[in-house]
Parts: sequence; C-alpha cells; structure tokens
Amino acid sequence: MPLTIALDGPVGAGKSSVAEETARRLGILHLDTGAMYRAMGLQTLRLGIDLTDEEAVSRMAESLRVDVRYTQGAQQTLVEGEDVSGLIRTPEVSMAASTVARYARVRQVMVDLQRRLASEQSMLVDGRDIGTRVLPQASLKVFLTASAEERARRRFLELQAKGLPDTYEQVLEELKKRDDQDMHRAVDPLRPAEDARMLDSTSLSFEEVVDTLVAWAREVSP
Repeated sequence: MPLTIALDGPVGAGKSSVAEETARRLGILHLDTGAMYRAMGLQTLRLGIDLTDEEAVSRMAESLRVDVRYTQGAQQTLVEGEDVSGLIRTPEVSMAASTVARYARVRQVMVDLQRRLASEQSMLVDGRDIGTRVLPQASLKVFLTASAEERARRRFLELQAKGLPDTYEQVLEELKKRDDQDMHRAVDPLRPAEDARMLDSTSLSFEEVVDTLVAWAREVSP
C-alpha cells in the first residue's frame, strides 16, 4: 500500500523545499501541485486570456496538457511538453495561479491528475487542498504554516537572490492578498483538514521542520 502524505499550507510557508527534502529522506517522490497551478496561470498570461473570465480560463484548462516528470527525483513541470519549471516562480505568475485556482473546472482537472499520480506510488503531495480534497484518505496530513511576516521575509530573500526588485513591503502585501484569496475562494478554500497535524515553522529551522515531518511519516508508514 503506497504511503501518501498530504502537506498543506499558505503561500511562503516553505512547503515545496520542505516537501522535497522530506520526500528525499523517506525515499519517495514529491508532487508540487502549486507548480501545476502556476503552469496553468503562466499559460493564461501567455495567451492573454482575461484571468477574471472563468469560462475562457476553464476551457483552456480542459484542453491544456500539463504534465510532471522526475529527473533524479526532482519534479519538472511541463506545459504542452515544454519544461516551464524555471518560469513559474514570479509574483505575477503566483497571483495568476491563485486566481485561476478559484475556478471549479480548473480545480477538477488538476485534482483528477494529482489523484492519478498519487495512486501509482508512494508520494508526498503538497498544495492547499490536498488533505481536504485531493487525498482525504492520506496516510498523514500536515498543515504547515508560519506568521505572515516570516513568510514574507523568506519570500523576499528568495526574490532578492533571483535579482528581482520587489521590496519587503510589496512582498508582504502580495502575500496577504494571496492568503485572503486562497482562504475565501468558493471552491476548495485553504484550510486544515480536521485530522491534520499542525506545524508552525515561524521559529523552527528548516532541518527541524523536516525532522518533524520525517518522524511523523515513519509513525504511519505501512
């Protein structure tokens, strides 16, 4: 029986990097569902589709081919066969992803794909509705969070390292806007699953967070 770990939490909580290292230590794959929604947001921007036009975005989602593949255990996200992994981490794409993720038909396309991938092998899946929607029967559910200020600080440092000009204040404002959009969308809003374990990383190091997740996973490992 595959080991499935559902890791949810708000933007900037460090889910992707924590999930990648945790999966590596457990010897399983990591599925970054946020990257899949970012790929969808990127394509919407590329095609010049109005992000507020739910019907147009939904039609695109139903015809667009989003795939993932793994190279030495690392996920690459593809749109129509093109690896867009390096293009989807900008603030513009982040907000576009949050917007298109509000739409029911977009989410259904993504959920179907994510469930199929997770059914085939042991996997750690991170996102915003994994424990509540995608994998409600996951072996382990964790909600990873941190204060808005700490999450903004981490995101600001990431953007600085990439040479992007955003200020800390801009990053914090965008993060709060993203939180509000994710938590109040009508379809699959961001919230902890009732049986999720809560993990606040505000004052924890990266290694401490990973150590905790690995220990919890080994408790429930089949």
